[in-house]
Amino acid sequence: MAELLTSAQMRAIEGAAIASGAVTGLELMERAGRGVVEAIFETWPDLQIVPHRAVILCGPGNNGGDGFVIARLLRDWGWRVETYLYGDPDKLPPDARANYLRWCERGPVERIGSGEDALPRGADLFVDAAFGTGLTRATPPEVSAFLASANHSDLAGLQVAVDMPSGLCSDSGRPLLADEDDTVDPVVSGQVGAPDLVVTFHRMKLGHVLGEAYRLVPRVVIKDIGLDGPLPSETQTVVARVATGGAGDFRKGAGAHKYAHGHAVVLSGPQGRSGAARLAARAALRVGAGLVTVGAPPSAMDECASQLTAVMLRQVRDAMALDELLQDQRLNALCLGPGMGVCRDTREMVEVALASGRASVLDADALTVFADDPEALFGMLHGNCVLTPHAGEFARLFPDLAEKLAGAAVQGPAWSKVDAAREAAARAGCVVLFKGVDTVIAAPDGGCRVNAATGDRAAPWLATAGSGDVLAGLITGLLARGKMAPDAAALAAWLHVECALEFGPGLIAEDLPEMLPQVFRRLGV
Repeated sequence: MAELLTSAQMRAIEGAAIASGAVTGLELMERAGRGVVEAIFETWPDLQIVPHRAVILCGPGNNGGDGFVIARLLRDWGWRVETYLYGDPDKLPPDARANYLRWCERGPVERIGSGEDALPRGADLFVDAAFGTGLTRATPPEVSAFLASANHSDLAGLQVAVDMPSGLCSDSGRPLLADEDDTVDPVVSGQVGAPDLVVTFHRMKLGHVLGEAYRLVPRVVIKDIGLDGPLPSETQTVVARVATGGAGDFRKGAGAHKYAHGHAVVLSGPQGRSGAARLAARAALRVGAGLVTVGAPPSAMDECASQLTAVMLRQVRDAMALDELLQDQRLNALCLGPGMGVCRDTREMVEVALASGRASVLDADALTVFADDPEALFGMLHGNCVLTPHAGEFARLFPDLAEKLAGAAVQGPAWSKVDAAREAAARAGCVVLFKGVDTVIAAPDGGCRVNAATGDRAAPWLATAGSGDVLAGLITGLLARGKMAPDAAALAAWLHVECALEFGPGLIAEDLPEMLPQVFRRLGV
């Protein structure tokens, strides 16, 4: 796991380091600027060959100070560098002003502010150092005009953002808009930058993986600036990024029998709708559950029997039959919802499953069937349950949270998907896995993780029918093996993306479980 920080946490870490005397603000700014230049040359080695031309937009805060350091270092490398400043140089923070003055010894600074400024054509590199992690409002019109020109790559060449693309909230990944009714793409209008590379410091920020980050933050490089201490005691880590699964998370013990790895039950829908349950069951078995049974209504028995081999099959007509099945205490993890239908039988079987106290995954129809009375569901849930809503299902269960998340962001820090998932988990009293490109896994105690399929982990081919059913099965299989709900959900989300990356374009849901052996071999399982 890797920490993802809010802007307030990053400021607290920097402030604690400065207060301790371990480093000065000027030293941090120098290290940040050097880190950006290093990242530029590492990403595009050809840029080390001079001469090249850079345009650097500096803002009125410390992000602008970083920009002046970058300008000086590139100039010393032999580049032609033009700097533009938004704001009053006399009002720059002390460290930023010191670097502004150092740059002034080498070259002029153009002021922007007329609203008619245009980015000079023909630059090889544009550096956006206008606003970093602390932005709390939309970019001013003067800066937007400049960014709008820069967002046309034929005018500005390669683009690099320092810490965050200007205009993107670092806590939510949402563009900060001047008008909540604005429907213009923020990249076109220049309200947010569109860099090829973002260089950040110490740790990634939430906004690098949430919200619009999937299209506005294509690549992030983290540079160490010497902040090695832990978070100050008055702060807490909001969220961790699910960075990898280790072999130990999935390895089976030598000599253990099948029941030592749990027995998962996946409930099926009627004839013609059993495919979702079969996908989930296959995933649960592949991820290592010792045994998996599909519980199907009478109409689906022949359909399931013709498709299942290693997965077992039991007839489960209704809630009473499920209650009888669960008298077998070896059945320790349940999956309900995929293909079951939004009907009374589904609701009654969810009630029986939750009353049994078994580890349970509720997906799809098992969530929608409570759309008219979410509180009834919340009253039955327990800590070893996982809800797996996509955006539509989330809105049915948590309409107020979904409405808040859907509203325009006009002030930062903006309400984020992490905020929504954490509140949902606290309300439900169980783990909530809020699906999407930026899947968020939140627990009732406030613990939270993000599995972001962005940048080099982007897997857009996961947007295919049945993909979510496989994810539900992966979680169920890991619960059967004894993983606690937050860990099972996070590991399953990570595996889900890894399997998609292993297969590549052309993926259909049936392919996902079949990629698990390859992923496990790569991990050394």
